Amino acid sequence: MWSPLLPHSTFATFRMKRYRVAILTVSDKASNDASYDRSGPAIRELFSADGRDVKFDIIKTGIVPDNEDAISQWVKSTTESGTCDWILTTGGTGFGTRDRTPEAISGLIDRPAPGLVHLLISTAIQHTPLAALSRPVAGMMGSTLIVTLPGSPKAVKENLAALFLVVDHALDLITGGNGQAVHESLGVVERMLTAASPLDLKPNQNDIFDDKNAPVHIRHDPNQPIKPAAAPNASAEVHRHRDPPSHHHHDHHRDHHSIPSPHLSHDPTAPVTSRHRISPYPIISFDEAMGIILRRCKTLGIENRKVDRTLPGHVLAEDVYAPQNIPGTQTTNVDGYALHSDQGPATYDVTTPANHSLSQRLPIDTIMRVNTGAPIPYGTNAVIMVEDTKLISTTKNERGEDVEEKSVETLTRVKAGENIRNPGSDVMKGEKVGDMGELITTSGGEMGTLAFVGRKEVKVFRKPIVAILSTGNEITDISAPAPEDDSTAEEEWSGIYDTNRPSLQAALEGLGYEVIDLGIVPDTVDAHVRALKDGLERADLLLTTGGSSMGAKDLLKPVVERQLGGTVHFGRVSIKPGKPTTFATIPVSSINDNGSQNDLGSASAVLQPLSPAVSMSSSQSSQLSGLNKPMFALPGNPASALVTFWIFVVPALRRMGGYPKERCNLPRARVLLNEDLPLDPRNEFHRVFIRCSSEGLTAFSTGGQRSSRVASLAGANGLVVLPKKEKGKTALAKGTFAEAVVIGELHM
Repeated sequence: MWSPLLPHSTFATFRMKRYRVAILTVSDKASNDASYDRSGPAIRELFSADGRDVKFDIIKTGIVPDNEDAISQWVKSTTESGTCDWILTTGGTGFGTRDRTPEAISGLIDRPAPGLVHLLISTAIQHTPLAALSRPVAGMMGSTLIVTLPGSPKAVKENLAALFLVVDHALDLITGGNGQAVHESLGVVERMLTAASPLDLKPNQNDIFDDKNAPVHIRHDPNQPIKPAAAPNASAEVHRHRDPPSHHHHDHHRDHHSIPSPHLSHDPTAPVTSRHRISPYPIISFDEAMGIILRRCKTLGIENRKVDRTLPGHVLAEDVYAPQNIPGTQTTNVDGYALHSDQGPATYDVTTPANHSLSQRLPIDTIMRVNTGAPIPYGTNAVIMVEDTKLISTTKNERGEDVEEKSVETLTRVKAGENIRNPGSDVMKGEKVGDMGELITTSGGEMGTLAFVGRKEVKVFRKPIVAILSTGNEITDISAPAPEDDSTAEEEWSGIYDTNRPSLQAALEGLGYEVIDLGIVPDTVDAHVRALKDGLERADLLLTTGGSSMGAKDLLKPVVERQLGGTVHFGRVSIKPGKPTTFATIPVSSINDNGSQNDLGSASAVLQPLSPAVSMSSSQSSQLSGLNKPMFALPGNPASALVTFWIFVVPALRRMGGYPKERCNLPRARVLLNEDLPLDPRNEFHRVFIRCSSEGLTAFSTGGQRSSRVASLAGANGLVVLPKKEKGKTALAKGTFAEAVVIGELHM
C-alpha cells in the first residue's frame, strides 16, 4: 500500500507527462438539457486543479442518453480516433432499469482491469454502504483506458481521488512505457522512508504493480548499508536524463510535437540477455491499425501517361472530357447501303467511298455501300441493311471473275434516320467521360472510352514502386545453387528456402506494381541499413518479411528507429495470423539547392555502434524535407506474410496510388460457411475457397491454418473474417453467414 508519509507527488516528480482525456456523461435528463449535468463539470474541475503533477488535456466531452448503443458508439469512435488515452464515463452504473453503461462498455474492452474496479468499490464503500450497488467497469480497448464512474458528483470526486494514485503509472504502461520512472522512484522513496523512520521495510509492505500486474516489492539487502537520502535535486537530475515513454501508438501525437521520441526497440549492440522479454509495443486492433496506415500513406504525385498498355492499374488524376462530338458527323451503325428515305424498293447502281466523294450528292438511281461506323454521303438520310437487299449484277475482271457489286435491289422502304448515328449521339463535346479518382481497370472499358474520345494522354496518380526483401541467416534463395554437389551435403542441409519474396513479388506484379527485389538480408545491422537505404532511394514503399518479432536477431525495428530516424507507428496487431506486423515511416532526404541528393549518410557512417552522434532522433529527422516513406515489416511465416500483405499492404498501395480512401480496402462479400470454423482470442483471417452457386457464395476452408503453412493460400480467393472468441462461443457454425475479404477471382 502507499505510505501515508509520502504524498503521491513524490512519485509524480519523475513523470511530467501529458495524457489526453475524454469525458462522457450518461443521462437521459442531461442529454435533453445540459444544465442538468453535474458530474461532468465536477470531473473537469478536478482535472484542472492546480498543482497536479501529471497533466491531463481534456480533448473531448459529450452527453448521451441512457442508451447502450449510444454509449458504446461514442466510446468506440473516440477510442478508434487514436486521439485519447483515457475515457471516463459518469452515470448509468447503478441497478436502475435504465442503467446500461456497464453493459455498453464491457463489450468494448479487450483487457479488463479488475484491480481498478476493486479500488473504486473499496474506496467508495468506506464512505457509504450504498456503494455496493454500483457496477463499475474498467479496462483497455486497444491502448485506451476506459473507466466508468457513478453519476453523483460526490462519488465522482471520491473515485477520482483514488484513481489519481495509480492512473499515471497505468497510462504510462498502456501507452507504451515500461514503468521505469516509477520503479526508479521507489529507490528514492525507500531512502526517504529510511531517513524518516527506523521502520524495517518488509516484503509486501510497499507493493506496486509492474507491466505484468505482478507485485513488485521494495527490498534492501540487510547485509548492505542503506545509502543516505538523495540530495534535493536528485529527482530533477533523474528527470533531466530520462525521456518519458512516448504515447507510441497514437501516431498523430507526433504531428504536433517536435520533441524527440524515445526508442521502444532494443539496442541491437547490447548483449542478448538485455533484449525485451515482453514486447514494448502496444497491441492494437485491426481497425486502429488500418486507420494509422491510411492516414500515414500519402498519395503520390501526378504524371502524364499515354493511353497504352501501361495505363491500366492507374487512377485518373483529372476529370476527362470529350474534346469533340462522337461521332463527329452522321455515320451508319450497320453494314448496308446509304440512300434517301424517298428511294423506295427498286434496283439501284452501287457505288463506294473509293469512287464517289462523300461531299457530293448521289445520283437518284445510285446507292452507296457503307460499313458500320462509316460516314454517309451528302444527301442521304438512311441506311438499308445488307439483309434487306438482293444482288442483281456484278462487275467482272479480265478473267471473267466476279469482283464487285454492280447493282442491288432494295426489298423494303426505310425511314429517315434509320440505322443512322447523328453527331454527338454517343458523346457530346465537353461531356465528362472519366472522373478523377476512377481506376483504369484491366477489363478494358476505361481504356476503350479514352481511345473512343481521342484522348492520347491523361493525368494519373503515380503508382508506387515497391522494394521487397527478406531477412535471416537461415533462409536461402530458391534459385541459389545447392550448398555442395554431393547428395549427402544436400540431404544434411537444414536451411529454409525463402518463400516470401517469390510469393509477394508474384502478388505485387499480378496487381500491376513495379517490384525491386533487394534479396535476402543477413542478420547484421550493417546489412539491414544498407538494404533499407537502397530501398528508400529506389522505391516508394519498403516491404520486408521476418525480423519484426522478439528474436535476438530481429533487427528491423531497432534499425528503423535508431539508425534511420524512423517512427514505428505500431509493432503488434491483435489478429491471427500476423500479430508481429509492423508499420513504420522513415524520413528521406530532400534535394539541395545545388540539385544534388542529400542522402541519409553513408552506411558506414550510420553503422557506428548507436552513438548519440550517429543515431537520428525525431527532431533531427524533422530537419529533413518532411517526406516520409512507409515501410511494412511483415511476419516471417509465409502464410502470415501473405495474409497481412492482402489486408494491410494492398490498401496502403491503393492509397498511395490515388484510390479514394473508401475504396482502399479490398472488397468484402457475404459468404455461407461450409464447415465449422474455430475462433481465437484474436480476430482471425481464415483462408478459404469461395465458390459461386445458385444459392450465393459459399466458403470452403483451405485446411490447416498454421502461420507457416503457405499451402493454405494455394488457390485461396478469400479470407473469412472471424470474430474474437467469446465466452460460450468457440466457433462459427457451418451454415452461418460471415464476411470474407475477396483476394482473388471467384469461381463456380
